[in-house]
Amino acid sequence: MFHAADRVLVGLMNKPRDFQLARDEGWYHIPVAHAPASTTDAAVLAFYFTTAFADERWGIHWYAEVRGHELVRRRDLFPDEATHPRADDRYYKLQIGPLIRRDPPIPSLRWRRVTFIESTWDRFTAAEEINDLYVSGADGLYVTLKESGFFPEMDYLIREGDSEYRVDLAVPCREGVVSIVLGDGPAPANTLRDADPDAVRAAVARLGGAQPPQKR
Repeated sequence: MFHAADRVLVGLMNKPRDFQLARDEGWYHIPVAHAPASTTDAAVLAFYFTTAFADERWGIHWYAEVRGHELVRRRDLFPDEATHPRADDRYYKLQIGPLIRRDPPIPSLRWRRVTFIESTWDRFTAAEEINDLYVSGADGLYVTLKESGFFPEMDYLIREGDSEYRVDLAVPCREGVVSIVLGDGPAPANTLRDADPDAVRAAVARLGGAQPPQKR
């Protein structure tokens, strides 16, 4: 049905109403202002469930074929909310086919903030957990650290004081977080830049060792 390089877009699903619309009416909406680059090119749309979905939270259980898209105002999507503050904001309305259950689901091993993930069909079919979906220049280091039992996180949000940073790779440890960034972009203090596996292992050891995810 799909090819290895087909684009897969994972979208946040945090309201049961939105899931009902996807399931029963066959559409999903994304604010144009926050839409990722692959929104209009995606062949597959998958859904990451938040805590609103109880036992299915923090995981991807459903996906669907994308069959088209159009640009609309929020008031067109929800006519009964014409006075909403964002009623005139522009949205992509993605038309999708019947929902397909992903068996087994793709879990997030830790609670983490996810908005959108841009991936590919081959990664989606092979993924064992959320981090396997990310396409990044840190892929090689991620695989090495994962095979070493470090439970790394891709595209990870770190707060430091009043600032937020999204780093390419992070290893939560017993006494902090080791963050790794590719290049010279903004990053938390003590971030490793373009690090090799040995440098990461040493930094993890200084913070008491990697912190395994809690059983869910």
